[in-house]
Amino acid sequence: MRRRRLLMTATATGFATPAIVHAQNVTRSAKAAYRLATLSRDLEQPWGLAFLPDGRILITERPGRLRVFADGRLERTPLTGVPKVYASGQGGLLDVCLHPGFAQNRVLYLSYSAAGTGGAATVVARAELTDGGLRDVTPIFEALPRTGGGLHFGSRIAFDRTGLMYVTTGERYQMRRAQDLGDLAGKVVRLHDDGSVPADNPFVGQVGARPEIFTYGHRNPQGLAMRPESGQMWLVEHGPRGGDELNLLVAGANYGWPLATHGIDYSGSKISDHKSLPGMEDPVRVWVPSISPCGLCFYTGDRFAGWRGSAFTGALSNEALFRIELDGVRYRSEERLLVGRLPYIRDVRQGPDGLLYLVTHSDDGGLFRLEPA
Repeated sequence: MRRRRLLMTATATGFATPAIVHAQNVTRSAKAAYRLATLSRDLEQPWGLAFLPDGRILITERPGRLRVFADGRLERTPLTGVPKVYASGQGGLLDVCLHPGFAQNRVLYLSYSAAGTGGAATVVARAELTDGGLRDVTPIFEALPRTGGGLHFGSRIAFDRTGLMYVTTGERYQMRRAQDLGDLAGKVVRLHDDGSVPADNPFVGQVGARPEIFTYGHRNPQGLAMRPESGQMWLVEHGPRGGDELNLLVAGANYGWPLATHGIDYSGSKISDHKSLPGMEDPVRVWVPSISPCGLCFYTGDRFAGWRGSAFTGALSNEALFRIELDGVRYRSEERLLVGRLPYIRDVRQGPDGLLYLVTHSDDGGLFRLEPA
């Protein structure tokens, strides 16, 4: 078995029992009893996943492969047509997201880091899924300017109710870029499905500002999801030493990094004297010390009735899955699931079957499922 390493950084019945390699004993949480099922342990640094209408699961691997899990097993051959990625540090092939009309148009999106003149940047490409691979792969967004280094690329993709696409970008470990409205690093951008800019984006027409920007002042957001009952967009992002955040996105809002933060530098030195500043959006939840939140979903299914409405995020540095309860837009409470059982949970998604699916980001990474017991 390959050494586990953290980078610091089917058919319509494809979710059936034959996929299980083994199911562990029953665990009882505050509002549900569940089992952890292992579906595959043959993935290398998986980062994101998406569910196809026919029951198959697409999984990205950071080195640059798009894999398919179908009929209870991981297909050996990756899909063809994936663009060349800059697989260095935290960079590589990152998220995968289906177009809202995928069942009709077969369009999906990949986020990845790509190299070019001046260094690397987060890129989103649009493509059509065919039998065996991708075609018409077209980059539609790049978080310019490019810069050297392999840290803080973001990068998640999610659609809202109206069909607009949101993309998170990291500030590339150059913190001041997050406050620069002429720079696409450290932002959440909002785009049409072809990459064009909506006319009502908050900075359209503002001199010196990129019109793609929806929110700014972010450090390294690695979880993004729409809350189904409200249509609101939420994200989780990594702070430095302390100061990880759960944020509700508000058009045009500044989320403070690095002018306001609950964290300190890795050296132990102070980054800012301020945890909050006038005119900046405060986080809904702050974690000190850091949990390194990755992936985000809101549970809406019936299989875990006690979890309905909860938000879920992986916690890299806590080796746990966090279940978060909200009272409207206010944080209420949380519980830690799978503590010490699944290291490096990079993404969590609700499947069409109402179960929760996880990927673990290591050299012998896996695909897992939480099932009711």
